[in-house]
Amino acid sequence: MADTLHIVGGGMAGSEAAWQAANMGVDVVLHEMRPGVGTFAHQTGLLGEMVCSNSFRSDDDEQNAVGLLHWEMRAANGLIIKTADKHRLPAGGALAVDRDPFAESVTAALLSHPRIRVEYGEITALPRDGHWIIATGPLTSSALGAAIAQETGAEALAFFDAIAPIVYFDSIDMSRAWMQSRYDKGETEEERTAYLNCPMDRDQYETFIDALLAADKTEFHEGETAGYFDGCLPIEVMAERGRETLRFGPMKPVGLTNPHAPDKRPHAVVQLRRDNKLGTLYNIVGFQTKMKYGAQTSVLKMIPGLENASFARLGGIHRNTFLNSPTLLDGQMRLRSQPNIRFAGQITGVEGYVESAAMGLLAGRMAAAEILGHRVETPPDTTATGALITHISGGAEAKTFQPMNVNFGLFPPVEGLKGGRRGRKDRYKAYTDRAKHDWMGWLGFGALDAA
Repeated sequence: MADTLHIVGGGMAGSEAAWQAANMGVDVVLHEMRPGVGTFAHQTGLLGEMVCSNSFRSDDDEQNAVGLLHWEMRAANGLIIKTADKHRLPAGGALAVDRDPFAESVTAALLSHPRIRVEYGEITALPRDGHWIIATGPLTSSALGAAIAQETGAEALAFFDAIAPIVYFDSIDMSRAWMQSRYDKGETEEERTAYLNCPMDRDQYETFIDALLAADKTEFHEGETAGYFDGCLPIEVMAERGRETLRFGPMKPVGLTNPHAPDKRPHAVVQLRRDNKLGTLYNIVGFQTKMKYGAQTSVLKMIPGLENASFARLGGIHRNTFLNSPTLLDGQMRLRSQPNIRFAGQITGVEGYVESAAMGLLAGRMAAAEILGHRVETPPDTTATGALITHISGGAEAKTFQPMNVNFGLFPPVEGLKGGRRGRKDRYKAYTDRAKHDWMGWLGFGALDAA
């Protein structure tokens, strides 16, 4: 048992960590408190359950840092990305998945692995011995959260994540809405028509903003503060920042032509993305919200095409906790004060499914190597995975540390390339070529000919 790796949390990071460690020849016990102990956002006891969007975001591995992270995880035999590819849905240039079959497949893969045992039940304290990875994500239980806070001597930072509503497709008025990906992006007709669009004229938009600002919202408990992560802002918070904010965010009308009125450009467009393979469910893109349920139905039915919408799930809001990782974790993702414990996933201060899974991949490999008597070095910061771990383990400013998506701003510059927007395409390609070469070297496959 001394050589067993224990992983707490069966989300993206914990599932990926278990898979990687087991495939390196280490016995793994994966601890998951669901379904016995539920959370605000989870609906099932499945491993790898998606609780917010069903999108892994851009799959472009030459011009996008998230797409590059996909590439790195595929090269490392990542369970999460492999399963996402298996259950892929049309989404233009993005990687969106059928969420229930995805989680079912992740669960089946882990339960059938000969070196992985899943134990259901809540872990409430930090173990003093053994090899552990804590991958409990943004909804860490209060008991374990208190134990972490006590050990680190600092309160966990907090912000609030908001969940977008999901609509039944057959309740949408397609005489007002239409199917089109922005700028017709995608290689197939299915990809080019992956999004459902609901147009607004100026008056409709202004009336919608008024209703959104006036709607009843969820109140916070005394002592809580709403430190939102900018990548997951509730729509009403965006609207409070300025009436035009949504038109330059999730409701931007660019790259779309309404076939019902081709000569009239919409003032704003609400987009919905397929949420399951059957195409019976669509989530409202970027519409995370903290409106109360009654207000949600009233306000969202003001959107043209959704006047008679039926909702499979309304939006919600939940607290999200994460460590001040630059002060608490080393480059091996270990807790400095108790190095038998590693942390992985969103609790470390990365944001997003892909980033969480990537940190699980890294933690699982590092922990397994330690158990097997050798060491896996931190990946170069020229790679997407390496840039993330460098950021959270010391590259970020501890005093202002906030959750971070992977982005090219975390990468060291490539010398000799132009800055600014005009040089961006060449610069991003140079970043991704360098990253692929260095990632394959880190994996032990030798140099990759990026050409």
